[in-house]
Formats: sequence, structure tokens, C-alpha cells
Amino acid sequence: MGGDTARVLVVVIAGYHDLVETRELRYFVAVAEELHFGRAAQRLTIAQPPLSRAIQQLERRLGVVLLHRTSRAITLTEAGSVLLQEARLALEAVDAAERRTRRAAVDRPGVVLAVKAGASRELLSKLLDAYAAEPFAVAVEVVLCGPGEPEGLLRNGSADIALLHRPYDTTAGFDTEDLHTEQQVVILPAGHPLANRAHMSMDEVNALTDLPLPRWPRRDGSYPDGPGPQVRDHTQLTQLITLGRACALMPESHRAQLRDDHAIVPVPDAPAVTTVIAWPPHSRSKAVADLVRTATRL
Repeated sequence: MGGDTARVLVVVIAGYHDLVETRELRYFVAVAEELHFGRAAQRLTIAQPPLSRAIQQLERRLGVVLLHRTSRAITLTEAGSVLLQEARLALEAVDAAERRTRRAAVDRPGVVLAVKAGASRELLSKLLDAYAAEPFAVAVEVVLCGPGEPEGLLRNGSADIALLHRPYDTTAGFDTEDLHTEQQVVILPAGHPLANRAHMSMDEVNALTDLPLPRWPRRDGSYPDGPGPQVRDHTQLTQLITLGRACALMPESHRAQLRDDHAIVPVPDAPAVTTVIAWPPHSRSKAVADLVRTATRL
């Protein structure tokens, strides 16, 4: 497709329509995230003067002020904040289109399925077996991810399809089919005083100061504030539970994956978790459509 300068997008800011190059959007996102022209120029591996000129040209073209500049600091205007959000989505869509286009050009057709490691294990196994038995089946590459990663891979074009879990994953912008809904349970160390309870409430789970809920990373890699330990995967989490350092709220189906040193207590008022199969709404892949049909038949 050539370099960034060869590609254009339609950007709408405050009712103004014009053609904006993806190069300009990448420049603006770097400045808006760094809030410093020097650091943004280093990140983009370009000189600072052409970066400054590009941002000024973008402001003139859109007819708005995107950045407040002083001798001490740079801050985003309201229009700049809107453009930052929209530019991220637009650039993500461009990158995703490139990845899917290149993958569609390979000689051997296939589909990339992103799944959170340890989640929906039984459902995933049944889906892969049922699909492989179909005469139209193609190769399925399963990418096992950390929490929150399948959604990101689907959005950036690294995956063609994903198993996501509401309410933990965001399905906005995807086409989806609901596959399975289940209640949640709290996982405790086997010897904990509450391990033999018939059920617990969310208030009781949140009040377990000796076993705080874990903190999972956000999409940008940062962690939310809180007393719970930072975790990256379920193996790490289950070990922390065994050591009496944390508890965890999980779908009931995780029961089959736990060991004797864990106890499971239902939490009836916790939000139910729905496993969905998700794919980009503009997808024209026959393999994706066939895999979705197989999943909904299970």
C-alpha cells in the first residue's frame, strides 16, 4: 500500500470535513500523548521543526486549535481531546485493514482466533472439534492471550475472530453472537474461614481485606489503584490464592480447572458472564462466517 503519506482518511471535527493524511494523525497522536514536541519527535524519529509545522498545518486545515502552547507546557483543547480519541480509532482501523489484507493474500487460507488463556476451555474445545469436522474447514490458529488482550487483537487486525466475555470485555464496534451465560463464583484458599459458605454477596467479597481482589492490567499496560496484587495471568493468580494473598471472582466454569487447595463459593449477586464470539462488522471472510455458524450451532 505504500507509506503513510499515500493514505488519507476523512476526519470530522466540529462539523468540518476534510481529507487528513494518516501521517498527520500519527504525528498528532504522538504530540497529544507526550504533550512535548521534543519527546514526540524522538518517538517518531523525525526532527522537531517539521513536526511542529505539520501540527500547525493540521490545525489550519481543520479550522480549530488542537493544542494550547505555553513556554512551560502543552495541553489539549477540547477539540484536541476529541481528535485524539477519534485519531486513535482511525489509525487502529487503518492498521487492522492492512493486517487483514496481507493475511488474505497468503496462499493458504486460514483464520486467527483469539481467546483468553484458561477461559471457555470446554466451549473452545467443542468449537474447534465441530468446525474441524466440517468439509469447508480451514486451518484455525488459536492465539492464547492474557485478560483483555483478545479484544485488542481483534481491533488491531491481528485476529479475525475472538471469544470475549461480557461485562469484562467491550464488544462495542463488533458483530457478536452470544454463546453461553454463567454465574460467577469467588475462589478462596481451601483453609479460609469462609470456604464452606453456601454463598457470599459481592459486599462480602469486597470486604475480604485479607484476600483482596487482584488488579489486572489495562490495555495500556498500567494497573488500576487498589490494595490487591498486580496479576498478569491466571497461573499467577491461582498461586496467589493458594498462598492466601488474594481471592478471585471467576465464571463458574473455572471450577474444573482448580485444584484441591482452592475453595469455590457462589456469588449470586455478581454480574453474570456471557461468552460471545465476536468479529469485525465489515468482515467478508467465508472462514469467519463458517466458524461463527458452527459456534452458534453448538
